[in-house]
Amino acid sequence: MRPTEPEITPELVRTHGLTDEEYGWIVERLGRVPTFVELGIYSVMWSEHCSYKNSIAVLKTLPREGPALLVGAGEENAGLVDIGGGLACAFKIESHNHPSAVEPYQGAATGVGGIQRDIFTMGARPIASLNSLRFGDLSNPKVRWLLDGVVRGIGGYGNSFGVPTVAGEVMFDPAYEGNPLVNAMSVGIVKVGETASATADVPGASVYIVGAATGRDGIHGATFASEELTEENEAKRPNVQVGDPFTEKLLLEATLEAIAAGVVAGIQDMGAAGITCSSCEMSAKGESGMELDLEHVPARESGMTPYELMLSESQERMLIVAVPGREADLEAVFGKWDLHAARIGRVTTDGFVRVRWHGEEVAAVPAEHLVLGGGAPVYHRDTQRPAYLDETTAFDVRGLPEIDAAGAKAALVALLGSPNIASKRWVFEQYDTMVRTNTVVGPGPSDAAVVRIKGTDRALAMKTDCNGRYVYLNPRKGGRIAVAEAARNVVCAGGQPLAVTNCLNFGNPYKPEVYYTFKEAVGGMGDACRVLETPVTGGNVSFYNESPREDGTSRAVFPTPTIGMLGLVESLEHVTTAGFKAAGESVYLITPIGWVHKNDLGGSEYLSHRHGLTTGDAPHLNLYEERAVQKMLLDLIRAGHVTAAHDVSDGGLGVCLAEMALFSDGLGADVALAPHDHLRVDALLFGEAQSRIVFTSRLSEDEAEALVEGRSVKVLRLGTVTDGGALRVDLGAYGSFEASRSEMAEPYDTAIPKAMGAV
Repeated sequence: MRPTEPEITPELVRTHGLTDEEYGWIVERLGRVPTFVELGIYSVMWSEHCSYKNSIAVLKTLPREGPALLVGAGEENAGLVDIGGGLACAFKIESHNHPSAVEPYQGAATGVGGIQRDIFTMGARPIASLNSLRFGDLSNPKVRWLLDGVVRGIGGYGNSFGVPTVAGEVMFDPAYEGNPLVNAMSVGIVKVGETASATADVPGASVYIVGAATGRDGIHGATFASEELTEENEAKRPNVQVGDPFTEKLLLEATLEAIAAGVVAGIQDMGAAGITCSSCEMSAKGESGMELDLEHVPARESGMTPYELMLSESQERMLIVAVPGREADLEAVFGKWDLHAARIGRVTTDGFVRVRWHGEEVAAVPAEHLVLGGGAPVYHRDTQRPAYLDETTAFDVRGLPEIDAAGAKAALVALLGSPNIASKRWVFEQYDTMVRTNTVVGPGPSDAAVVRIKGTDRALAMKTDCNGRYVYLNPRKGGRIAVAEAARNVVCAGGQPLAVTNCLNFGNPYKPEVYYTFKEAVGGMGDACRVLETPVTGGNVSFYNESPREDGTSRAVFPTPTIGMLGLVESLEHVTTAGFKAAGESVYLITPIGWVHKNDLGGSEYLSHRHGLTTGDAPHLNLYEERAVQKMLLDLIRAGHVTAAHDVSDGGLGVCLAEMALFSDGLGADVALAPHDHLRVDALLFGEAQSRIVFTSRLSEDEAEALVEGRSVKVLRLGTVTDGGALRVDLGAYGSFEASRSEMAEPYDTAIPKAMGAV
C-alpha cells in the first residue's frame, strides 16, 4: 500500500529547493502533479550538486580532449588516462564542504569514502588519496574544532580503508571562517580495456543494490549541499552520512572481483541522491529505463518509506546491472564478502525509472529529464565585476615600510611560522602515508607526491593546489596560476603533467559578483590547461560556500578552484625532492629569459601575514613562460643534472630557500640576492611571481648556462649549499643576515601544534 503522502503545496516545493518555475516545468513534463516521491527525485536531481544547472554551460568551455584520455570528461565516475604499459589511471576530486562544516569527522570521512568508490566502480584499485583543506583563523576555537575533526575523519576512514594519503594542502584565512572547504581526491590503477561503465543498456537485465544496508542518513544531502549554510540548516545533522571504512574495504574487494569475473554489465556508486541518482543516470546513459521494487532494498531502520529509500545517501553502496545469466555468480561474490546483494529491479526500454512499493507504482519519471546534459535546467547567470577589485588593484606597495637585512630576517622567521607556510606534519602524521608500500615520496619533502606503479620502473606524481587569495584578487589570472602551480609542482618532483581534475569551490551563483569570479576563474583554468596540454578529465562544482555574518548576511569564501594534477615519472631515477642534498652543490634559480624582479607583493603571504592585507594584483604569470620553465627543468632532471628542486610560491624566494634547508639533513646555503635599483628587499625575498624554480646541481655556472642556451629561459646562480643548516643571504648594499636552522625550524615545526594545543 502506498504510504500516506503530504499534499504538494508551493511551500513544500520550495522546501525541496525547487523554484516555482522549475516546479512548473515538472508538471508540464509529467503532464500531472508529481507524487511526493517524484518531487523528492526531481529536487535532488535538479539540485546544483547533481545537475550543475548553474555551471554546466561554463564547464563546457574547458579543454576536455587529449591523446591520453580514454574517456571523456563526465562520461564515467572518474577520469581515465592512459599511462602506458597497458595501464590506465583513474582519478577524481570532489568536495564534502557542507557536511564537514556541521559534522567535521563524518563529513570528511564520508568524503574520503565517496571518492574511493568513484575510482573502484571503474574497476581501478585505489593506490593513493590526496586532499585540499581550507579553514578560518586558527585563533578561533571553532576553527580548531573543525580542523581537528576533519583531519581525524580523513585519517580514521583512509587509514582503515588501507589506501595511503600521500599529499594535500591546508590553508587558513578568515574568508573560510564559517564555511571550511574539504576536497578529497583519489587515484587508482586499472588495465586498459578492463574498466567498468556506469550504464544500464541491457534490456531485461537484473538490477542489484550491493554493499551496506540503507538508512535514513544523508537524506537530501544533495540539496543541503546546494544552499548556503545558515543557523537553520547547519542544524541538519541527519543530512551528514555516516561512513564505515571496513565495510568499504569489503565492498572494494567484492566489486573488483565481480568486475574481473565478468558478471557486471554496469555499475555506479551511490553517492549524492543515492538510488535516485544512480538509477536515473545509468538509465539515461544507456538510453533505457528501470523498474525498481523498493521493498527489496535491505534497510537498517524500520518503517522506511519509498521517499526515504530513494533519497538516502547511506554510504558503501553500489547499483549494479548484472550480466544476464550470471546473477547467481554476482550474488556469490558479494556473499563471500558478507555484503548485501539484493535484486531490486530490472532494466527496461521505455526510458522511465519506475518505482514500485509492494506492487504499487509510486513514481514514474523520464530518466533523460533528470540528468546532467539531458533535461535538467541549464542557467546562464548574470555577472558583475566585483566592486572591491577597484580598490585592490589600486594598491601601491610604496605605502609599506621598507625593511633592511635585519628586518628581512625577522620577516622570514615570522613567515615560517605562518600556518599557511609552516609544516603540516601535525596533519599528515595522523594519516597512513605508506600502506601498500608503493609510496616513493609522501607528504612534506617534495612539491608533489610520488607513488610507484607496481611492477614497473615508473611512477605517478600527483598534487592538489590552489591559492584562493590570488583568485579573489584576479579571478582569471588566479585560475591560470592554480593550474600552472600544480603542474610546476609535478615537474619539480620529476613528472610530466598529463591531465587535471578539479573541484570548484565558490559562493552563491545567484550573486552576480560570485558568478563573475566563477566564470573568469574557469576561463583562466582553461587558458592554462590548453597551453600546458593538461586536459580536464572531470571533477566537481561546489557552490553556496558562504560564511554567515553577525548581521545576518553572508560572505563568499575566497573563490577556490582546486586543481588535482596527475603526472607521469618515466623512471624512478627522475624522482626529485626539495631538500638540499650535498654541501658544495650550486644553487640555481630558473626563470623566463626576460623576467626581472619587480616590486610585486600583491596577494602574497608576506602582505597578508605581516601586514594584514589581502590586496594588490595576483602575481606575475605568463603561460608560455611557464611552459618553457617547466620543460627546461624536466629536461634537466631527466638528464641527471638536478639534485633538488622547489618552486617559488607562497612566501617567495626567501621561504623557498629556507624550506630547502629545512627539508635537508642539516644543510643550508650561502646565497647572494642583491636588489637592483628601486627593488625593495621585501619584494625580492617575499614576492610570489610565478614560473620560478630553485634547483641544485653539480653543474658549473658555465655548464648550466650552456644547457639553457637557445631556450627561452635563464639560470641564475644564487650561491652554494653549505654544511650546518643555516641560511645566509647577502643583500648587497642592504647588508646580510644569517638564520640558523634552529631559528627557522622552531616556528616552522611548532606553529600548528602550538595552535592546536599539542605543544
